[in-house]
Amino acid sequence: MKIAIVKLSAMGDIIHAMVTLQFIKKINPSIKIDWFVEEAFAEVLRDNPHINNIYPVNLKSIKKNKMKFFSQFSLIKKYSKNKYDLVIDAQGLIKSAIVAKLLGKKRVGFSKTSTRESLASSLYSHKIESDYSKNVIERNLDVILKPLEIKVSKEQLLKKEPFLFFNERFDFSEYLKNNKKNILLIVGASWPSKIYSKEKFAKICNSLDENFLIAWGNEEEKSMAEYISSNSKAVVLPKLTLNDLKALVAKVDLVVGNDTGPTHMAWALNIPSITIFGCTPGYRNTYQTDLNKIIESKSKVNPEKLNREDFSIQNIDEEKITSMIKEILFEGKC
Repeated sequence: MKIAIVKLSAMGDIIHAMVTLQFIKKINPSIKIDWFVEEAFAEVLRDNPHINNIYPVNLKSIKKNKMKFFSQFSLIKKYSKNKYDLVIDAQGLIKSAIVAKLLGKKRVGFSKTSTRESLASSLYSHKIESDYSKNVIERNLDVILKPLEIKVSKEQLLKKEPFLFFNERFDFSEYLKNNKKNILLIVGASWPSKIYSKEKFAKICNSLDENFLIAWGNEEEKSMAEYISSNSKAVVLPKLTLNDLKALVAKVDLVVGNDTGPTHMAWALNIPSITIFGCTPGYRNTYQTDLNKIIESKSKVNPEKLNREDFSIQNIDEEKITSMIKEILFEGKC
């Protein structure tokens, strides 16, 4: 059997969907799995032994240049020759549903009431019901595994194997310490209202005598990282590729960051983490375990109508985050 999974973006969403692959392969190792993804995130999937082919697309380029539509359309249409037995749209957007339609006849996706862009469901031959307010990882289990008649219990999910893979290219020896806990800070996010205070991050670094490292992905995040570093003993890392970031997350003792893809890498690699939530719902956007904790602002968040002007994340007391770090790393409660 040959299946195609369409999950184009963003990094965290892709990671949350990838967990399904190990369960597919355990039940049926012979299934061939191809994945269609925006090329900016293809490296997140790279080196995964459960994926046969990664097919990068660049649908985001159409926003800047409408003529790119034709080249992207032709590229995706060409892959229909792969003759998929099943195409699963795990994204639930109109654009991902169109990609699925171009790839094959038997298409599965979320039902009309299970996704924000309800029109997308009209392009599927089979529709999966999954409450939109449900945890995103459980929603991925629904849309990807139900069509294959695979059931995964909560206990199985909690005992998952790490599922991000990488090559050891970058030498982190000068950054990682053996005599201190290595704590990676993820200071950026896709929206300003999802970003925790740089001043409070600096206070957290100063409250613990541990080795804090700061990752960044663009100039704005680099500026935040440099501010934190100049006001604490935290170290700003050089710009890392996604491969190197995966490798680093696998080596640290704890990841602390905003609701964004690099923070979610910790859950995927079974590394302890604290994810900070304000305008997005913590209960929905991560899977809490003994290792992976969340801290939320006092906002009441509607997952179907997120408020990008909700900056309540800034009101979270940094001392509460420091206490969580101590609990995870030193009190043996995880």
